[in-house]
This record gives sequence, structure tokens and C-alpha cells, in this order.
Amino acid sequence: MPAPATTLLAIGTKKGLWLASSTDRQEWTLSDPMFLMEEIPSVAIDTRDGRTRLFAGRMSWHFGPCIAHSDDLGGTWAEPREGGIRFGADDDAALERIWQIQPDAEGRPGVVWAGCQPISVWKSTDHGETFTLNRGLWDHPHRSEWGAGFGGAAAHTVLPSPADDTLHVAMSTGGVYRSDDGGASWEPRNRGISAYFMPDPDPEFGQCVHKVARDAVDPDRLFAQNHHGVYTSADRGDSWQSIAEGLPADFGFVMLTHPHRGGTAWVIPLKADGERIPPDGRLLVHRTDDGGSTWEGSGTGLPQAEYNAVLRDAACVDTAEIPGVYFGTRGGSVYASADEGRTFREVASHLPDVLSVRAAVLPG
Repeated sequence: MPAPATTLLAIGTKKGLWLASSTDRQEWTLSDPMFLMEEIPSVAIDTRDGRTRLFAGRMSWHFGPCIAHSDDLGGTWAEPREGGIRFGADDDAALERIWQIQPDAEGRPGVVWAGCQPISVWKSTDHGETFTLNRGLWDHPHRSEWGAGFGGAAAHTVLPSPADDTLHVAMSTGGVYRSDDGGASWEPRNRGISAYFMPDPDPEFGQCVHKVARDAVDPDRLFAQNHHGVYTSADRGDSWQSIAEGLPADFGFVMLTHPHRGGTAWVIPLKADGERIPPDGRLLVHRTDDGGSTWEGSGTGLPQAEYNAVLRDAACVDTAEIPGVYFGTRGGSVYASADEGRTFREVASHLPDVLSVRAAVLPG
């Protein structure tokens, strides 16, 4: 009999990185902390090309930010020269934080993307050993008008399409931008997304989009969690339609999509921007199976009272045949579901603020 598959869960927190592993997604083994007292706002698990490479976007308040990788499941870590991501002398900028580490599609196994603060996107073609600044976005004429969200000026979502050279980036604040030529040029794609807090509530750009995810079956379909507003687009972001009806609140940070089935997405609503707690203090994960026409909330296995938020990258979905859904709270609890978000169990508790969570079914 073949050995059961192992699911690996990477948990980045305000004070270090933990790894959890399980062969049944019910019982979990938690590692000792790594990079203790460093902030880990981004993690990634890259299982392409027949190997497993872990990435951690580290932030040391003494040494600054860097991107590290491990090829032995966290046993040892390597740091690329000069931290891996570094602005040039003429860019008049310094790296502040790595918000997103995104391996590209299976057909581009060496390509890894990073979204950073100040708002910038970086590309590696050598499995994350070195990164190059995307000049098309950095030199964009809108850049001087992009602002900072509550957490900073972040390029927090990088979505390469598996079908072609389309690339989407979402930023706080700036909105959604799309490149149709692999990142050489960029245009804003925010029509229909509200920016109620601005003098013009329907600007070309400047929206505070919190997270964007791509549909697994139709790469032209996107889902977005906005700063008040939940949306979908059927045309690669050319236009957006609200799908917030049926949710207890339209604020939040999380947006996840099913890895195999179209039209399925998950959100974790918060009451409002001024009250960043679950509605009525009840933590629920809401799911749609029809592209946002209807939603169903589930809290089975979750605490009856919870007043901590779930941040945008503190949630993820694995790629198992029946996908697991995972998230961590700012109160340091991490939860796992082995049945697509219907029921949950606690993986870890009393960790520092959870900032980033990623899961992967490891190759045999």
C-alpha cells in the first residue's frame, strides 16, 4: 500500500513561522517556531517540477526584509544574495515588506512572483533565487497616486493566468491592474468596484481591493473582496458585479476559490471597517457554489464567540481531490477543514497574530 499523502501547512505570524503536517487533515503535528521574533507576512509552498520548496517573506525589525527558501521542509533555510529583492540605486526606494509570494502555473516551473511594499511586483525565473523588478508597474504613470491601506502600501495579490500571459495585480490602495503581455504593460481594471470613501465613488483606479482570486475552471472569471463590497468579474476584470447579497456583511479580507471546480468561493466576513470583528462575534466561513448568487455560512467546530479578524493571506485552500480550507486569526488560532469548509478543527492555538497561511499536498 502506498503511504498516505502528507499535507503541509505553513503558518506565518507576527513573531515567527510554524509548520504543521498531517496525513489525514484531522490530527496535526506542529513544529517548533522558526525565525522567532521575525514577522512573516507571506509564505508559499511550491510543489512544481517534482520538488517542494518553501518560501518565507521575512521581516526583521533589525535587519529588514528578505525572502528565504527551504528545500528540506524547513530543516535549513537559504537567503538569496542581498535578501533576494532589492531596489536599484536609481529607484529612490527601499524594500519594506514582502506581502505576497506566488509560484506561477505548472507550465512555468521556474517562475515565482512577489508583491511588495512599496507597491511593486518582482519576478524570478530561477525558482526564487533572484528577483527582478517589474518596470512596467513600477514606472506606471498612476504610481504617484496610489495610496497606502491601513496596513501599508501593498501589492498583496499577484495572479498569473494558467491559460496565457495575463497577469492581475491588486493593491491597497490602487485597485486591480491587468497586464495582457506578461507584465510589460498594465491598465486599471476596476469598473463596478466602489470606492465610496473617495470624492468620486467610481474612479478608474484608487479602490482599496483587499484580495482577488481566480476561478479554477474559467480563468477569465475573478472574485474580489473589497473594502466593503464582494464582487465577481466574468471578463478578466473589465467589469465587476456585486455578489454581496446573502452575506451578513460585505467587509473582510479573505477571498478563496476552489482548486478544481468552477463557481465555488469562500469569504470570511467582518462587520465593518470600523468594527473589524465577525458579525455578532460569531466566526463563520461563507461559501458559494454558484458564482455568488447564493451563500451559506458554516461555523461547525469554530468557537461560539470570536472577536479576532482573519487577514487576507491568513487563509488558503489546498489542492486535494476534496480540498481542505484553512485559516488563522489575529488571536493566534489556526483552523483546518477537510470537507471544503463545512466543518473545522483547531490545528494550533495561542500563536502570535497569524498573518499568512499556505497549504499543500506534498508529492510522494
